[in-house]
Amino acid sequence: MNDYIETRLDFTRSVGAVPETGCVVDMETATDIMASLLCDIGYESFEPDGHGVTAFVRKDAFDDEALKAVIAEFPLEGFMITCSMQTVEGQDWNREWEKNYFKPIVVGKECVIHSSFHTDIPVCTYDIVIDPKMAFGTGHHATTSLIIERLLAMDLKGESVIDMGTGTGILAILAAMRGASPVTAIEIDPAAEINARENVKLNNHPEIDVRLGNASLLAGVPAAGLFIANINRNIITADLPAYSSALRAGGTMLLSGFYEDDIPVIMEVASTLGLSEKGHTVKGDNWACLELQKS
Repeated sequence: MNDYIETRLDFTRSVGAVPETGCVVDMETATDIMASLLCDIGYESFEPDGHGVTAFVRKDAFDDEALKAVIAEFPLEGFMITCSMQTVEGQDWNREWEKNYFKPIVVGKECVIHSSFHTDIPVCTYDIVIDPKMAFGTGHHATTSLIIERLLAMDLKGESVIDMGTGTGILAILAAMRGASPVTAIEIDPAAEINARENVKLNNHPEIDVRLGNASLLAGVPAAGLFIANINRNIITADLPAYSSALRAGGTMLLSGFYEDDIPVIMEVASTLGLSEKGHTVKGDNWACLELQKS
């Protein structure tokens, strides 16, 4: 189970400071920009609020000097940023999810996502049981729900699917429930891979092929008609050639884990691989789901 560094960044406006542009930037914009910069140095998840942002990075990926540089070089004028950190032990996360975060959620009026400890669950067409532990993906985050909404709108019967960075396995499970076959779920984190296997079993879809590894595994997986990756911009742009090779001609790719402003960066790489934008959707603090098609 991975330990995480919880980093709290509080923003206060500098007294008397007026940006050279004369424009006062709102807090939402400031925290969005900070989250994007933190994503570039390995941070995985963010909880913005009216005073700043709380961000999480794996302890083994934490770089104190890189964090100090992000704070010191923050591009918006008129803000003072204070930072505090604490270690969150991996074994505490399941309890924290149960107590504070993971509540039953309905997506698209068709899919309910809940944990095995929940009661009073709404009746929906697709009932997904997720015990998240440390793995990302309960449907609450905008990036996950954006992809879920797209999966609910697509005809997946008989479609081959690869879910890269599967986390809890939630997207692979929904794809299988909607008739996709075969479904391959790949996860780089050993603890999350175990959790994905547990959730696959909870939902009675043993046919989902859960594999431990990174994008190099894609070379041994038959090309899919639908490729899903909900990770982050840097990993996606670095691994996009491998993703494209694992998608058959005419296939669809759903990408999320980044902001709408990141789409041009991703498209700069995607366009060289024969991937064109079919459209994108946005939710929450400008989180995006980008839909691509391979020529």
